[in-house]
Amino acid sequence: QVQLVESGGGLVQAGGSLRLSCAASGSISSFNRLGWFRQAPGKQREYVAAITSGTPDYADSVKGRFTISRDNAKNTVYLQMNSLKPDDTAVYYCAAARGLIFNDWGQGTQVTVSS
Repeated sequence: QVQLVESGGGLVQAGGSLRLSCAASGSISSFNRLGWFRQAPGKQREYVAAITSGTPDYADSVKGRFTISRDNAKNTVYLQMNSLKPDDTAVYYCAAARGLIFNDWGQGTQVTVSS
């Protein structure tokens, strides 16, 4: 099983940017789908973005502000987050899937956006 470790979270003011990284302990080339999810306090985990066979997809709430990418050579998936809003405050998780279901998950990284 591949271990996923997120990094890059932190505290940022509204309008700022952060780049999250998710490093895998092994090759990610076997994963056809890599994604980011988030969970805010008191809320359910929600989908943020995914990249499937090179094609990105985004939740409407982040479309135009976030960009997901993957670097197979570095076994890393990224989430570039721009124009951050207080509503983006959450723990962000990366996940990986060889099929349709995300079976491998990271431990999460906290993102806090102050107003």
